[in-house]
Amino acid sequence: MTKQNIIDPKLLEFDPTPRQVEYVEAANRLGSMRAAARELGVAKSSFQETISRLKVAAGALGYAPGHFECGVAPGFRMGKVTVQRGRQGEVERTWERQSPDQQAWLEAIRATIDEARISLPRVKPTKGPGHAASKLCNLFVLTDAHVGALAWHREGGADWDLSIAEQTITGAFRHMIATAPKARRAVVTFLGDVVHQDSNKSITPAHGHLLDADSRPRKIISAVVRIMRTIIRMALETHDEVHVVCGEGNHDEYTSGNVLPEVFGILYENEPRVSVNDAALPYYVVQHGKVMLGFHHGHKKAPPQLPLYFATAHAAMWGETTKRYAHCGHRHHVEEKEHSGMKVIQHSTLAARDAHASRGGWFSERQAIAITYHEEHGEVARLTVTPEMLLSA
Repeated sequence: MTKQNIIDPKLLEFDPTPRQVEYVEAANRLGSMRAAARELGVAKSSFQETISRLKVAAGALGYAPGHFECGVAPGFRMGKVTVQRGRQGEVERTWERQSPDQQAWLEAIRATIDEARISLPRVKPTKGPGHAASKLCNLFVLTDAHVGALAWHREGGADWDLSIAEQTITGAFRHMIATAPKARRAVVTFLGDVVHQDSNKSITPAHGHLLDADSRPRKIISAVVRIMRTIIRMALETHDEVHVVCGEGNHDEYTSGNVLPEVFGILYENEPRVSVNDAALPYYVVQHGKVMLGFHHGHKKAPPQLPLYFATAHAAMWGETTKRYAHCGHRHHVEEKEHSGMKVIQHSTLAARDAHASRGGWFSERQAIAITYHEEHGEVARLTVTPEMLLSA
């Protein structure tokens, strides 16, 4: 008589951990989970939790005996499943909800970065303008540019597409960089939602909200990379040092939060005048003498929460500085407030209002600003550029 397995051995085909393999084999050999737990010296509840996690992982890949065993599409994971049963308990029909596999997407990102390390041509070193004696730092912020979005003037008052975005952004930064005071250092910050969509689907990554998109992701990324390289090149022409911050946003969590920092770090690794922020979390800091600059898109923490976060997460820098500023975006309008120990500046957007903003009645003046910081005195100058300025120039 064939001995019946206590735990389905086919579960071991779905990427189990070594411990899960050991638990399944012990239970089937001894004939009970209680006996297996006793032999392995673990609590029965802990043993059952480990097996439950294995079943959940298998179910996410489409194998759940007694419910469904149909598998999933390549690169996807099983989400919610509704099962209709007959009178005898047999499965008559199932409704499945499959979603992209997060782990597969991250592995694809890593593969892209590995390929960039091999094939991407590096920018050659260049000579700076020679402002080494300057105690100034110019900050240039681009946030919520939504390159790849589509807006119609009859809805939002102005048109916005891939071509308009590239012309407007590069024109605005050309004006700011040329007009800003001569400074030794520049901090160029791409503070999230620079890319409108993060995948082949025109939806937001976290909540799946539909987006009005102008083009395919490949064309959008190409345009974003051109814009970023143009801005960095212009900053190098007028500053001796350029520090680049590639910040994660809620629209471009993977692209701007993972791919672009790695790619630009590789691209400029032979140019000693360029450094790329390598923070793993979506909070970024730069120190300029007695000045602390913090950056966060604003999708995880609201402006009033940022001072305490930066004071806690970067206590050493907080203690070494006397002038502190946090910069964020996300809400597409200007807001500035002093808190205990830090001023928080919420930046506006250069992008035109899309259908979502227009239907919601959300208005804000489109602009970008450059702020000049002295290493001891903090902010000493500021200039603003609007799309209307570029049209009348």
